[in-house]
Amino acid sequence: MAANGRMMSVYTIIEKEGFDKSFWVRVGACFTNRDGSYNVFLDALPTNGRLHIRVDKAREETENATKGEEA
Repeated sequence: MAANGRMMSVYTIIEKEGFDKSFWVRVGACFTNRDGSYNVFLDALPTNGRLHIRVDKAREETENATKGEEA
């Protein structure tokens, strides 16, 4: 199963003239279904048509730390 059923964040990456770095704007969340397909929930639509989906490592680390405290 892709991304092991973890929650992922959806970003749009914006390039702005005069800036050296790109701006990453979180626009939604993505979840893996049991059959390996995805559900993507967008809070905003990118004007450039680009979406980037990646595992939300900060949230994952927080959840792992919480699970460790429960044990």
